[in-house]
Amino acid sequence: MEDFELSEEQKMIRASIRDFAEGEIAPVAEELDEHEQFSVELTKKMGDIGLFGIFVNPEYGGSGLDYLSYIIAVEEVARIDGSQAATVAAGNSLGIGPLYYFGNQKQKEKWLPELCRGEKLASFGLTEPEAGSDASATKTTAKLENQQWIINGSKIFITNSSSPISSVCMVLAKTGKRTDGKDELSSILVPNGTPGFETKTMKKKLMWRSSDTGELYFDDCQVPEENLLGKRGEGFHQMMETLDNGRLAIAAMGLGGSQGAYELAMKYSKERHQFGVPISTFQVNAFKLADMATEIETARALLYKACRMKNAGLPFSKIAAMSKLYCSEVMGRVVDHAVQLHGGYGLMKEYAVERFYRDQKLLTIGEGTSEIQRLVISRHIGCHS
Repeated sequence: MEDFELSEEQKMIRASIRDFAEGEIAPVAEELDEHEQFSVELTKKMGDIGLFGIFVNPEYGGSGLDYLSYIIAVEEVARIDGSQAATVAAGNSLGIGPLYYFGNQKQKEKWLPELCRGEKLASFGLTEPEAGSDASATKTTAKLENQQWIINGSKIFITNSSSPISSVCMVLAKTGKRTDGKDELSSILVPNGTPGFETKTMKKKLMWRSSDTGELYFDDCQVPEENLLGKRGEGFHQMMETLDNGRLAIAAMGLGGSQGAYELAMKYSKERHQFGVPISTFQVNAFKLADMATEIETARALLYKACRMKNAGLPFSKIAAMSKLYCSEVMGRVVDHAVQLHGGYGLMKEYAVERFYRDQKLLTIGEGTSEIQRLVISRHIGCHS
């Protein structure tokens, strides 16, 4: 893997996060996955080394680095474990991001320092049982009465929302009607523990078993009018911008997961002997590894280009969708080859590649399915009038 296009600081970030992931995450990843256990201790350790708030200005407790540095960090965590990468990616892109980009000074000062230290987590309440790809179908409502938002509804599949350190959720809700008759959508900050706001941790997941995923319920939940994030009616715009940023993080998870699975496959294929030689020397296996390496480098080039466009303030929605689509699907192909190279051992939980195989699937579903990415891309390239 060549890093010639990275700055010295970015190379140092990669090296330090890699050392942390191999030293702190790898030894416990299998056990946490097996027991579906979210680790507060590990999350705080990730906070201690600066994995939260990487792109946030230091005045709010962040590191003040560029977006590519953040994506490299997610990539390196995902190289070892998808669950911890999900905690970091959602903690930054979906939790810290909306507060940082759309919050007012008071909201930033109240919430961001603890979030950037990894002491608390924030969540983004978008998906509902009947509103996923079609976010405009949101049924959660927020009615303003006596300077209080009264919220009713539910959310599902919300990362970092129900853990012991989850502190606040940005809830997308219908707050009225627009002049064109369509629903007005707004984002409202709802602290965990607010009366009428209940969370339920979702278990029996195929993947990301040691990340926190929650169902949220709002029953006449009241928060002050000042908890509105940004301006009233800006919820849809905030959601779209948040998802653009989040797609880069999901792409980084696909890239890092691909790299990790490839390295596991390469290592095993050199150790495993058949007919007196390493199985990596068989052309059928060598070609698999060659294809994996080629696709990983292609995915990295595409994703890093998207990050540099974002850093430069250029429109990056199209290439963010391309990166998310390609990196997530590349990981699917890579982990399939990696399991095949392991043979029967690849189906056993004692081998990490089994976990990589499961963790990949959400990447083609979460934060916009592959089908939605293709729809977004087709619109950008002019397929729709």
